[in-house]
Parts: sequence; structure tokens; C-alpha cells
Amino acid sequence: MVSGVRRIVALAAAVALITSGTTTPAGALAKTGPVSVAYVEVNNNSMLNVGKYALTNGSGNAFDIGVIFAANINYDVATKSAYLYFNPNVQRVLDNVATQVRPLQAKGIKVTLSILGNHEGAGFANFPTKQSAEAFAKQLSDTVTRYGLDGIDFDDEYSEYGKNGTGQPNASSFVYLVTALRAAMPNKLITLYNIGPSATRLSYGGVDITSKFDYAWNPYYGTWSPPSMALPKSRLSPAAVHINSTSTSTAASFARRTVSEGYGVYLTYNLGATDSHTYISSFTRELYGSDTRYTG
Repeated sequence: MVSGVRRIVALAAAVALITSGTTTPAGALAKTGPVSVAYVEVNNNSMLNVGKYALTNGSGNAFDIGVIFAANINYDVATKSAYLYFNPNVQRVLDNVATQVRPLQAKGIKVTLSILGNHEGAGFANFPTKQSAEAFAKQLSDTVTRYGLDGIDFDDEYSEYGKNGTGQPNASSFVYLVTALRAAMPNKLITLYNIGPSATRLSYGGVDITSKFDYAWNPYYGTWSPPSMALPKSRLSPAAVHINSTSTSTAASFARRTVSEGYGVYLTYNLGATDSHTYISSFTRELYGSDTRYTG
């Protein structure tokens, strides 16, 4: 009878654990506060660095989103069409998602892919037709599906619009692109590095794509500038911090202001291999009330 009671108690505990949706030990804190984002230049650093920082109060990871920086939008002169390009370092991450991405996702960190111009004339804002924008959106969504990523980040820099006979930015291009991508990825992240012609072309033909973005952030490191978009504060990052380059006092001040002014995102860039827990603690103390430890 005693063993039967123990089995019942054990089963009840197991059911409670499953239905709670978490394996957090009893008494552990749940992380609350703004979403923290870390861009990683994978030409020089490993995505795994994003998962090497944990809050010392036991509430979780220092970072919530890791961004693979960066894939490119390139231009095929022969076919006169844009295509998605991965340099060897980005391709290496994607080919090794089992060891470079899945460990982060297993910790609850979302991993997205940033798309950047590549000096070839192709950009998000100059697709000549709706069909061409939709074709590129399909390349993006297919990539997310194929590699099991959590979304796409748009960074409209370095396109050099007009090069190779390409067009200048138009009003419809980015609207068509984001509309198609959101339709293909209803439950994935779409984020905007708020820069370039695309960032000012969010409405066309009665369609406004602002609400299709999960988050948007200030692209100018070391500054505080709320993106001029009709998104709630909970989905914006006015703070932009270059890790170990923006001063710790500024990083802390931006974090404090993020919380006090009710913003929901805190953006960082260039997380490298060096143990930066002291620097990162300067802003996690303000964001989450906790220092950060480096887990190596």
C-alpha cells in the first residue's frame, strides 16, 4: 500500500510539472522585464556565446534573442532578380544548426537570421513587382523552415540602390515583401533594424505593415532613439548598445531608462568570445534586478 501511495504521489508531481510547462526548480524566479537581443557577427564569433550568460538570481538567460549577422540580399545580373546569399561563415552556422543553434533554443533563446544588403543594388525597397517581392519572401521563409530558425531580421543597409541597373526605392516593395513573409510565417519573429529606405516605406495601397513586426529597434549604437513607428512601447528598443564599446555607465543608463519609460526591448550588438559578464551585468541589473554570470 505504501509503495502504491508513493507511485500516486510521484505521478501527481509529474503531471503537475508537465502541466506547468516548465522544468524550473521549485523556488526559482521567473524572468521578467524587457526582451534582450544580441547580434553576433558570425564571421568572427560563435552563436553559442549568446547562451553563455545567465542571471545570477536564477531567473534565466541574460539574452532572449540571438541574431545571426548576417545573410545578404544579392542580385543576379543575368536573371535580373534578387536572391538570398550566405557567406561561408553564415552557411557554416546553418549547416551546423544542431550544434550552433539548437543548444540556444533548448535554453529558451530564440535565434533569428538578419538579412543585409551587399553592395549589389538589390534591396528590400526596390523589388520591381509584387511577384518578385513574394519570391524573395519565399526564399526567406523556406530558410527559416529548413534550418528551424525563429525568424527574420531586416537591415536595409549597404544595398547601393541603382547599382547593376537596379531601381531606386519604391513605395510598394517592402510592403509586398513583409506582407508575404508574415503570411508564410504567422508564428515566427519578424524584426526591423530601423534604418534605410525600407524603414520609411511601411504603407502602400491601404496596407500598413507596421503591426506585422514583432519588434523594431534603434540602429545607432551608443544612442537613445525610439523608432518612429506606431508599435507599442513593449515592442520597441530605443536603446542601442555596442558591447564593450558603449560605456558601462551609458549601457546601465539606457537599461534604467528602458524600464522606467516602459519600453519592452533592449538591443545589443557584437557579442564576442571574451567573458563580458561584468559589462553585461551593468545593464541586466537595471533590466532584471540581477547580475550576470559567465557559464563558459
